Amino acid sequence: MATDTTTADHAHSHGYITDKAKYLNRMSRIEGQARGITKMVDEEKYCIDILTQISALTSALQAVAVGLLDDHLKHCVLDAARMDSASADAKIKEATDAITRLVRS
Repeated sequence: MATDTTTADHAHSHGYITDKAKYLNRMSRIEGQARGITKMVDEEKYCIDILTQISALTSALQAVAVGLLDDHLKHCVLDAARMDSASADAKIKEATDAITRLVRS
């Protein structure tokens, strides 16, 4: 997936960095949930049980996405707004585009 980030975007720490361990922990649990779903299919478990687990996995991913979006707004967008209007506009557009992708799924 291509991104429109510039070298300057990588010069500062990202908003999620203070919660990096929390995000990594959550993503590890999500990986475990996905492996569990694969195992359920392999073991031919009941469809509704698999769908229930897929729903839980989807909710977990959405929670991570919302958290990252919140961190982005509070840190990256706010930092850009402090720099100049053009930087703020670019970061707001990035956030809007990310929200659009999230609600589309």
